[in-house]
Amino acid sequence: MRSILIIEDDALVRKTLASQLAKQGFEVVAAGTGEEGVRAFVESAPDLVLLDVRLPDTDGLDVLRRIKDKNRRAVILVMTAFDDMKTTVEAIKLGAFEYLVKPLDATELELTIDKAFQVRALEEKVSYLVEEKQKEYTIDNIIGRSAGMRAVFKLIGSVANTRANVLIQGESGTGKELVAKAIHYNSPWREEPFIVINCSAISDTLLESELFGHVKGAFTDAHCETRGKFEIAGKGTLFLDEVGDVSPNLQSKLLRVIESRDFMKVGGEKVLKTEARIIAATNQSLRALIENGKFREDLYYRLKVVEIQLPPLRDRREDIPDLVAYLLEKINRELRRSVRKVPPDVMRTLTEIPWKGNVRELENALTRAVILAKGDVVLKENLPLDTEEKRSFSDDLVSLDRVEKDYIQHVLSSVKGSKTRASQILGISRPTLDKKIKEYGLDLGANG
Repeated sequence: MRSILIIEDDALVRKTLASQLAKQGFEVVAAGTGEEGVRAFVESAPDLVLLDVRLPDTDGLDVLRRIKDKNRRAVILVMTAFDDMKTTVEAIKLGAFEYLVKPLDATELELTIDKAFQVRALEEKVSYLVEEKQKEYTIDNIIGRSAGMRAVFKLIGSVANTRANVLIQGESGTGKELVAKAIHYNSPWREEPFIVINCSAISDTLLESELFGHVKGAFTDAHCETRGKFEIAGKGTLFLDEVGDVSPNLQSKLLRVIESRDFMKVGGEKVLKTEARIIAATNQSLRALIENGKFREDLYYRLKVVEIQLPPLRDRREDIPDLVAYLLEKINRELRRSVRKVPPDVMRTLTEIPWKGNVRELENALTRAVILAKGDVVLKENLPLDTEEKRSFSDDLVSLDRVEKDYIQHVLSSVKGSKTRASQILGISRPTLDKKIKEYGLDLGANG
C-alpha cells in the first residue's frame, strides 16, 4: 500500500485530506507542524508528501529543503492558500513536483497524485537502467585472468579517476570500446555522456562537422545549427574509434583542440570550450603510420598519455573457458534460451581455435551455436569452425561473391528464413543482410 504524509497546520483540512486519501486506498500519516513533518518523513518514509507552505513553527519551503536533503528523490506536492508566483518558482527550484492552490479540488488532487506516481515509476525505471548500464561496464565484466589482462585491469583502475587522455591499441574484436566504457563508467564523471565516433565510417567533411558541429549555412545541406560531439560530451568522454583513419587535415584540428581545449563550429566564429576526456582506439600501428607520414607524431603523444595494449585472444587462451561461460550467459539472456552446457571436447576445440576475429568472433560463434542448439548443450557441429576438416571446397574455382552468396543462402536455409537469426550468425547488421539478400536474389524459405 502506498503511503502519503500530510504536513498541514489546519486540523480540519488535515482531517479532510486524510479521509479522502484513505478512501482512495492510501496509508496516511499526518503532521501539524514542520518539525513533526520532518520527523514523520524520517520515521515513515512515505511515497509522497503533501506539504503546506504556511506552517506555525517554520517556513514550508525550509521543510521542503530539509526533506530533499534527506532524500533528493522525495515526491512533494506543495499546497498554499496564496497563489504567490515567487513562492511557486522557489518551490519548484527546490524540487517540488507540483504546486497546488487551496481550496484543493478533489479531482485535481487525485490526478496530480496519480501523475506524480507515474513520473516516479518512470524515473525509477530510468535510474535502474542507468545503473544496470554502468554495471555492464564495470571491470568485473571484462573477463580475463591472464597476465596480459591483469595488466589491463591495473591500467583501467589507475586512469579512471583522472582526466588523462588514453590510447587503446589492439586487433579488431579485442574489446577496445568495452575498455573505454569501463574507464568512463568507473570514473567520477560516469553520469556525464559517453560519446562514440567511428572515424573510419564517416567522410572527412562529415567527421569535422560531427566533432565540432556547424552553423547554419556552413555548407550546402547545413539548414540549421548543430552541436558537435565535443560540445555534447560536456565533462564526459569522447571515444574516437579507429583514430588512425583520421585525415592529416583533421588531425591538425584535433591536435589544436587537445592543446587549447577550445574549438569553433564549422563556419562559425564563436570559440567554445571543451572539458571532455578523449579516449582513442585503433587496430593499426600508429607508429607505422607515423613512419609513413600518415599520422602526426605530436598528436600521437597527445593521445597516448596513457596507453593500453589489448592482447589478442590467441595470446590468452587460458581466458577462453571464463569468456565462454560469460558470453553464454549474455547470449542466453538476449535470446531467451538456456544453452549453457559445454562438453569437454567442445571446450578443448574452442581453446585451440586461433580466433582471428578475437572475442567478437568467439561471441558470434557461440551465438550461432545457441540458436541452432536443440537442447541445452553447445554442440561442435553447430560451431562455424574454420578448420581444415570443416572446409570442403569443390574443384571448381569460383569468385568470392559466389562463396558469400552460397554461404548466406546456407545460413538462411538453416534458420528457416529468420533474418534476425541469420544476421546474428553471420555477424552483420539486419540492413546489410537485407542488402545482400536483394543483391544476390536469395530465397528466404518458409519464414521469409
